[in-house]
Amino acid sequence: MQPQIKTINPKKLIGQNLTMTFANNKTFELWRQFMPRRKEITTEVSSDLFSMQVFDDSFSFKNFNPNTSFQKWAALEVSSFDFVPEEMETFTLPGGLYAVFNYKGLSTDTQIFQYIYGTWIPNSKYELDQRPHFEVLGEKYKNNDPNSEEEIWIPIKFINK
Repeated sequence: MQPQIKTINPKKLIGQNLTMTFANNKTFELWRQFMPRRKEITTEVSSDLFSMQVFDDSFSFKNFNPNTSFQKWAALEVSSFDFVPEEMETFTLPGGLYAVFNYKGLSTDTQIFQYIYGTWIPNSKYELDQRPHFEVLGEKYKNNDPNSEEEIWIPIKFINK
């Protein structure tokens, strides 16, 4: 599976977030809190949902530790931060170069991520960049359905050799 390589401009997001680990995954809890309130966001650009992971510098996919914490977001892209619903936060997603994988299947299947981090990146002319990773859950996304489709956006940069 070969990704599309895309460059994006910064995006404004409004949503909710939780700190979690892969060993103590709270994604379901996060989306259960966010989904009933998403209509309170009135400046959305589209109905696409963003599931975003913000890793700090200590996080490593090469020396993966499932107990390392990161911040997970459930969000919508917005045109402005003029109105932020109570108990929601803003986040400016930095622009840059991304490898975009079109994935079809269950979101609980981790094989795609094993392929991306274990096969594709090591054999590509890119390396991970220290920016958020995210999935775009568009109109073809169907939670817990094997026919569900989503885009997986991985931040990359050219290898400087």
